[in-house]
Amino acid sequence: MTSMQPSQGGSDTHTAEAFLALHVPGKPLLIPNPWDAGSARLLVWLGFEALATTSSGSAMARGQLDGSLTRDQALAHAAAIVEAVSVPVSADLENCFADDPDGVAATVQAASSIGLAGCSIEDWDGRRIYPHEEAVERVRAAAEAAHGQQRIVLTARAENHLHDRDDLADTIMRLQAYQEAGADVLYAPGITELSQIRSLVSSVDRPVNVLAMASTPPVAELADAGVARLSVGGAFAFAAAGALVNAALELRDKGTYSYAELSATGRAAIREAFS
Repeated sequence: MTSMQPSQGGSDTHTAEAFLALHVPGKPLLIPNPWDAGSARLLVWLGFEALATTSSGSAMARGQLDGSLTRDQALAHAAAIVEAVSVPVSADLENCFADDPDGVAATVQAASSIGLAGCSIEDWDGRRIYPHEEAVERVRAAAEAAHGQQRIVLTARAENHLHDRDDLADTIMRLQAYQEAGADVLYAPGITELSQIRSLVSSVDRPVNVLAMASTPPVAELADAGVARLSVGGAFAFAAAGALVNAALELRDKGTYSYAELSATGRAAIREAFS
């Protein structure tokens, strides 16, 4: 494993413009999602140029389920990661913890004050997809707040495909409207078919983020499709939880310790990354 200089300190020196410049269609920015300050520092040590929080990973770190964090808890979690690293950090702010545009704007303004380079807004409130016009007004309010005095990059998310609405036409129509409302990056998590990804990318004029899932095409194919960013959501956090579960079950049920090899890899990485 290649040793790299550890990164410490907040990301306040990284402007929104510098973060946005990392979004190059055809050369996807690989932006993994840490779940705490330690995982954030490990990812930067491994060479990743930017990070994003994940609502599910953030909740897991607190022993809670996705969607259960308050705005203050999500912002405090994001601030801790910003403080831990010196690369741009974007925050998963779910639906910005508000239905009304004023509440959305207040959340984005709060996010811009803690050193974040970006944040996201979803068109899902935990129960339903917002009606089109309502969703657009919420993105417009978020964009106006994101492009204020303390500018941050706004990612607008169309959540159809994570909630059993495999309607590509509606997703594209929504993202086009979010683009017109001022979003800087567009994201439709859950789309995994390469043909659909190509259609989406060719239908908008903003960088497109894709969620890495088991059935998502390889990065090289996404690059060829013009994708500008790839994130993993809660996958890394759950992979870490899975490793813990497997190690604990081995100890409990077999009384053996084969997990020690993986543990040694982690210990060595932490010693270098945190030194």
